Parts: sequence; structure tokens; C-alpha cells
Amino acid sequence: MNSLIYNNRKTLSALALAAVLGSSVLMGGCKRSFLEPDPLSFYEPETTFNTESGLKAALAISDRHIRSYWTNTSANTNSVVIGTEYMFSDLAVYGKTDVDGNSVNFNFADGLKPTGGAAGPGGNDGNYINHYWDETYSGIKYANTVLSYVDKVAGLSEATKNTYKGRAYFHRAYRYMALVFQYGDVPLVTKILEVPKQNYHSTKKAAILDMITQDMEFAVQWVPEQKDMTYIGTVNKGACRMLLAKCYLATGQWQKAKDQLDILINQSGYALMQNTFGTFNAGGESRTWNITRNVIWDLHRCENKLIAANTEVIMGMPNRGAQSNIAFATMRIFGPLYNSSSVKAPDGVNALDLYARNSSNYRSDLDYGRALGRGIGTFRPTPFAQKALWFVNGVEDNDDLRHNTSVGNWAKMTALKYGTSNTTYRGQNLRLYHPTTNALLCVDTIRCWFDWPHYKIFITDAEAEANQAANAYTGATKGSNGDWYLYRLAEAYLLRAEAKFYLGDATAKDDVNEIRKRAKCTQLYTTNVTIGDIMNERARELYLEEWRHMELSRVSYCLALSGKSDEWGNTYDVNTYDKASGTDQAGGSYWYKRVLAGGLYNKGGVNSNNRLLNYKMDKCNLYWPIPNAAITANNQGELSQNFGYDGYNPSVKKWDTWQEAVADEDKVK
Repeated sequence: MNSLIYNNRKTLSALALAAVLGSSVLMGGCKRSFLEPDPLSFYEPETTFNTESGLKAALAISDRHIRSYWTNTSANTNSVVIGTEYMFSDLAVYGKTDVDGNSVNFNFADGLKPTGGAAGPGGNDGNYINHYWDETYSGIKYANTVLSYVDKVAGLSEATKNTYKGRAYFHRAYRYMALVFQYGDVPLVTKILEVPKQNYHSTKKAAILDMITQDMEFAVQWVPEQKDMTYIGTVNKGACRMLLAKCYLATGQWQKAKDQLDILINQSGYALMQNTFGTFNAGGESRTWNITRNVIWDLHRCENKLIAANTEVIMGMPNRGAQSNIAFATMRIFGPLYNSSSVKAPDGVNALDLYARNSSNYRSDLDYGRALGRGIGTFRPTPFAQKALWFVNGVEDNDDLRHNTSVGNWAKMTALKYGTSNTTYRGQNLRLYHPTTNALLCVDTIRCWFDWPHYKIFITDAEAEANQAANAYTGATKGSNGDWYLYRLAEAYLLRAEAKFYLGDATAKDDVNEIRKRAKCTQLYTTNVTIGDIMNERARELYLEEWRHMELSRVSYCLALSGKSDEWGNTYDVNTYDKASGTDQAGGSYWYKRVLAGGLYNKGGVNSNNRLLNYKMDKCNLYWPIPNAAITANNQGELSQNFGYDGYNPSVKKWDTWQEAVADEDKVK
């Protein structure tokens, strides 16, 4: 546990809480580095957090901590945390074909287990499941620190205290919203412990959702609008209203969700960006990959995301400056490994060797490393995400700026040109098949050959740009601007469409069409939209912004609450939708139906570089396993394991209400 919160005098309670929550620092026993205090831990918490500056520091850490769900960790630059959310969805799969099979097999028999397959990223850098568990409870800890001390700070007005509480409630609610739809029923922790506690029980997700909904109702009343705040990247009223709307959806209060979104869209000063704005970043090398300036490109440039001219951003995550920047290697991790020896020109020469600007073989019109980044294909879009997703009304909408190659936003392998100096095909467009023999020219089409949303992953790599000898551009390195969206108005439109869908309101299609019209789509919805239409539009608009697995899990629960059918006519029972296992086509949740429809999972083996990969996803993987370390450390109580995993026991005691769970927090053994 971070010693910012617990000083040496309270190390014992910190250790107990960390053990209960499965903190990795305790899995191999206490580490000396954990016991050594950081500078702030020399202060008594009653002194540190009994000042307004202490509260501000704790909230600043909470704000910054949100980035830990997207960016690289210090131990691994081959993956990013958000990739796990996409790997457990309809939109992406693990792409590194040279790793062990557990990276692609998540059915219980092969991979995902409480004691093993959820361990990542060590040796399996695509899987950050346990990282989500640990980091989310760390975020809850930071929020609980503010809530535990704010009333003890002298001299603050009640309104000021309520503002601090509202921001802390947001951070805690944001984490619990994620936990209950990633892991289901989990321990509810709402305070800083004074004594060790190892007798937790899980709390039902419906009860936790009730609590965070009430908390967010409070937050919306007291947290100010962004225009009345000094700093960007901190919790504001718009962000609180967005999260409250999600809480209302998750508790089946469709009309209340719509009402909040009406206010956010119509009365809060936000507006969709309709025209080009801000700084035009022409891309890494425009002579190689030309960008025709357009609103979608400008909207997703890091240098434009958090500027005042951007009326669409509700809350963002600043990630810039040499001291505060966290590496975010989007181009490396989400782009294809096209410069591999697995990709050949028809004459047998490597297709796309990359040359630095100071190389005699360099050509500025073939500098794909600088223009598109040097990818390693850790995650690759599913066939659905590359192709079928972009059909509306049975027509592939190639005018959609989010899937448009002619303006440079979307990258297709066949739009690239051979760049290796000694191929006779240099300067010609890539081909997947030999022009005369029809032989496959790429032996690893999983990792090395796929199309992708260039506009979403391109970030100017400051370190590589400053180095004439560099040929590997990866994304946000030190000194780069890697700002990212947490919430923007486009999602509010799509959430309102979802609320209207549950209400039976036919104008849901209008909200989806607003997003499509901004993207210059020619195909608009003319009849009632299905939940599938809405989730498809989320996929097109919010790639690498939304937590895709978590949102599909939330919608699976909402569908079951509503009794509405999905796009295939299936309805779900709220008591049974999450109680299925196996890898066959029948049954399972809405999430599982979407995962299968996306392609690759449970469809049989696919060959790549002479390896047979069997991508497997189990119905029970809707919820990830509760880490075994958390269960065993809680040795005076019993946490509930999820259906389908070792240790599942439906008779394990759970709290039915959040009030029961809170009352039990001070009862220790």
C-alpha cells in the first residue's frame, strides 16, 4: 500500500488491508522497500490530512491515478493496461504470436484461473487483470482518505467540504463501477481502517451500485462546473453528471439517466466539435502518409484534447511534461508489426525495413516508422472491428471519417508501399498475395497484417523526433504530449440513446445519428436502433476511450434488468445471465454473444507463422476471477469467488445492502 496514506505507526492496518485486497507487494511477504516511508509518511495522517493542502494532494493523486488504467507500467513497455479491456471484448485480441497459449486462451481449462492465468503482466504482457484489482483498490484508498479526513479540517465552509467530498465520491464511484462489472460481487471498503481486518465478506454488485448512485447524486450537487475551476484534468460537475447517468442506467432508472444526459447535452455548455480546430498536426511524415485536415483528426490530437477551444471534452487526463508524463506507446502496441521479416515483397525481400533519417537508404516518402509508428502488434483489431463494424444499412460507409483512408485517418496495409532499399518493388503498394503465384506474402497475418485506426493511436514521439538516428516511433515518450479523454460529449449522446432504447423511445436513433453526422457518414439510421446499433456506434466512436469489456458487461446487466432483447432477439434473466460456462455457441450473456460475433474466439485454430493458435473465451469470463491472494489473505472471513472458477460456492455469505457492509467494516477478528 502507498505510504502516502498510512504512516509507520499504522503500518499494521495498512498491511492487513493490502493483504485483503490482494496487493502484489504482499504475495511474497513484506518487502523492505514497502516498509520504508516516502517523504509524506513522516507526517502523522492526522496532521497531513487535517489541512486543505493535504486534501488537495490526495485528490491530485486520485486525478493522476486514473491514467494508470490506460498507460504503460514502469515494468513493461510492450503492453498497456487498457489493452486487457479490449482483449476481453469484441474489438481486439492478443496479437503477439510468439508467446504462450494462455495469452489467447481464457477458458478455465487452459488459461484464466484465480491462482495463475490472471497474474500478468509478467511473462504474459497482455493480461493486466490483477493490475486492475490492485490499482482500483488503491484508487478507492485515495478517495477514502479524503472522505475520512475532510470533516476534520478546520476553517472550511460546509460548501467547500462538500465539494471535496463530491470529488472523492466520484473517484470512489468510478472505481466501484469498474469493479462490479469486471469482477461482480466484491469487498466494499469505505473508510481508512484503524485496526487490521481480515474478515471481509463480498457485497452484492446491486448494493454497491445503489451506494455509488447515492454518492454521485451528492457529487452532482456540489462539484463545480469546469468553467468555474482553475485546473483541467480534475473532477468537475460534467464528469459527475456523466457517471451519475451511468449509475442510473446500471440501476435500471432509465428516465433519470436520460434526464441527466439531457442536462449534460443541452444545458451545460458543451457541444460536439463540428469543424477543424486547434493545432494541425500533419502527422509524423506527411510525404509518406498525407493527412487531409478534418475534424476527427483534430479531435484526437493530444495537443488539442484539453484546450479551451475543445467544447466536447468533459474530463480529460493530462499526460505531458518531462516529470509527469507516463509512457503511452500506442503506436507500438496497437499498430501492426509490418517491418517484420514475416512480410515480404514479391521478390522475396523484406517489405518494409525502416531507416533512420541519417541513413543513406532513407526516403522521406517511405518513412513509415515516423509516419505510422513502429508497431509490434500486441493487440490487433478483430475482423469485425476492421470490416463488418463499418456497415450500416447493409452498406460499408467509407465516407465515415473514422474509417476513411483517403483523408489518412484509417490505415490499410494495402495503402502502404514497399520501403526496403533493395526490393525491386520499392514504392509500389503492398500486396498480401504474390501477383503471379498467388502465394501468401505474409506468414503472420495476425500480428503483421491488419488495418487500424491511425487517427486514434498516432502520438508525436518527442524522443524519436529529436534523434536523427531513430527509426522506432512508439507514441508518448518522455517530453511528449499524451493527453487522453476520460469523458467527452459524444459518449453522452450514445448513453442517452441507450437510455431511450430501454424506455422504448424511437428518438434514440437521432442521438446515434448526431455522432454519425459529425463523422460525415452517408449512412444514417432511419428506423429504431437496436442495442447492437448503439454498441456498434460506441465501438466506432470510443475506441481506446471506453473500457470496452466493462461497458459490455454493464450493458449485459442493463439488458437483463430491462427485459429488452438484443439485436439477435435474445432476452436475459437478471438472476441467470452471468451463470453460464463453456465455449460453445449456445447461451451466455450479451457480452459473450458480442465476443463471439467479433471473430477469432471459439472459432477453431488459426495458423500464424507455422503456429496453430486457438483463441478461446469462456462464458464465465464475463466476470474475471477474484484473485486467490485476496481470498486467502482474508483468513478470518470468506470472499465470494465468481461462477465458473475454482472456489465458487453459491452459499458463501454476501452483504445484500451496502449499509450492512459499511456497518461491518469496524468489526474485526
